[in-house]
Amino acid sequence: MVKALIFAGGTGQRMNSRSKPKQFLEMHGKPIIIYTIEHFEYHSEVDEIVVVCIKEWIDELNGFLKRYGITKVSLVIEGGDTGHDSISLGLKAMEKNTKSDDIILIHDGVRPLITEELISKNIAMAKEYGNAITSEPVRESVVRSVDAKIIDDVPPRSEMYVAKAPQTFKYKDIVELYELAHSNGHRSIDSAHLCAMYNVQTYLVQSTRNNIKITEPADYYIFRALYEAIEGQQIFGL
Repeated sequence: MVKALIFAGGTGQRMNSRSKPKQFLEMHGKPIIIYTIEHFEYHSEVDEIVVVCIKEWIDELNGFLKRYGITKVSLVIEGGDTGHDSISLGLKAMEKNTKSDDIILIHDGVRPLITEELISKNIAMAKEYGNAITSEPVRESVVRSVDAKIIDDVPPRSEMYVAKAPQTFKYKDIVELYELAHSNGHRSIDSAHLCAMYNVQTYLVQSTRNNIKITEPADYYIFRALYEAIEGQQIFGL
């Protein structure tokens, strides 16, 4: 089976939104988290969706799932203190109904501009090689600095990518990695970072453009503009 694990447990402090977490901010009356979930809901290869959510917003999310006809979400659970913790909790919650070789797409709840094609490429890569990390080539030079004062290295731009999402794995491989991190007291930025911490070979799937994560206020307005441009292309054939 193919399953999506969508983590939306963050409070979105950088959004400066006092009323709602960032994943529940609305665009055209629909929450960002629903735009994200719909990509997996409508994908023919995805069988099931598990969502990790802020405890206080679980009832609200369940209401939205019903309102927008989302049928593949089998479980909504409470998130942890960090993204790492939320993913770990989600993987653990999937244990009873998930086989070791099931494909798990791990995705940010606030990354709503992915495509059907990108999900398909992740699934295909993970089936063949065991994992897939959505990545985008950098467009500017990257510098490395240990102390934030002196530049220690400027890697070749042609070799540099930004890790994005989905990040996709066989269930047994990724759940064991998070269990290992827990036993060692380690936390990661994301699953790709966790793989690097434990020297796990990972494979790159090139991201579609505009696969942004909505973190700050400007990101919301970029999302709105991009979404409306995409809708315009579909309607008017631009």
